[in-house]
Amino acid sequence: MQRMIVAGLTAVALLALSACGGAPSSGEAGAPSPTQTDKLTVVTHDAFTLPDELKAKFADETGLEVTYVAPGDTGTLVNQLVLTKDSPLGDVVYGIDNTFASRAASEGVLVDYESPLAASTQEFAAPQLTPIDFGDVCINADTAWFEAAGIEIPSTLDDLTDPVYKDLLVVTNPASSAPGLSFLLATIGAKGEDGYLDYWQALSDNGTKVASGWTEAYYTDFSGADGKGPRPLVLSYSTSPAYTVDGDTSTTQALLGTCFRAVEYAGVLHGTTNEAGAQKFIDFMLSPEVQAAIPENLYMYPVIADTPLPKDWARFAPLSEVPFEVPAEQIGQHRDQWIRDWTEAIG
Repeated sequence: MQRMIVAGLTAVALLALSACGGAPSSGEAGAPSPTQTDKLTVVTHDAFTLPDELKAKFADETGLEVTYVAPGDTGTLVNQLVLTKDSPLGDVVYGIDNTFASRAASEGVLVDYESPLAASTQEFAAPQLTPIDFGDVCINADTAWFEAAGIEIPSTLDDLTDPVYKDLLVVTNPASSAPGLSFLLATIGAKGEDGYLDYWQALSDNGTKVASGWTEAYYTDFSGADGKGPRPLVLSYSTSPAYTVDGDTSTTQALLGTCFRAVEYAGVLHGTTNEAGAQKFIDFMLSPEVQAAIPENLYMYPVIADTPLPKDWARFAPLSEVPFEVPAEQIGQHRDQWIRDWTEAIG
């Protein structure tokens, strides 16, 4: 399983960000000592659910008074960081993903830091953003629904436009949802800039619903998991079926031919008054205890190789062997325009 991790992260926005480096960061030769106070503010997306005991452990070991601030989902998080870069919301950020990484880097909201614990993920590192976890955004299917209906579960993006699946799919809005943006990028990777809107029009003509966010789609519109909705196909993650296990099977499955690889990072915020504490928090996120807690709390794969995974993940949370990819440079240059074009045509 861990070999798949290294193979899967090849072209995901990481190496392209390495060009964003500049002056030496604190701790390097010729750099000033990092600033330090007894308080630390961590800015995260609103899905940051690390166990309280681990948060307490970090505070106890560092002696820091730690506050967590969550302004919203990934897109909102990055927007707020950009808007407040002259008066930063905190000292360190976790939750910027590869769909927004280029914006955060280019807007100057971060400073360089390379954690000594990132050695085993060297090929994933970028000067300003340290990868912490990753996972695949994919369409999920309610297997029981399809079995009862006598309909074959779709497997590809093109299958989703087949009339047999009319009114069965719910996805999320790329303008308001990080998974939605990842799925938009999957369709661009699959169909190209000249074809993705035609594909989306075909989805729309086939009755695809666009929800505002993942929670609404998964828990209200989706018929599987805890939902009682009418739609047996939903945009979620390849790890989601590991959390719908009933006995020795799962009631849902990820369609691994529809995936986009998402990577989440941590970084030191420009203008922090506690750069030393921010660096310690990034190191903490790469510690064995936190990496081991990521799957069952953040529902992502840890980046550190050989981190133990939950026993169900080998069967029920596989990664796609061929996720769709869009080069980081293209995402940075065209993301906002793609969202505007999608909104005008579909949204």
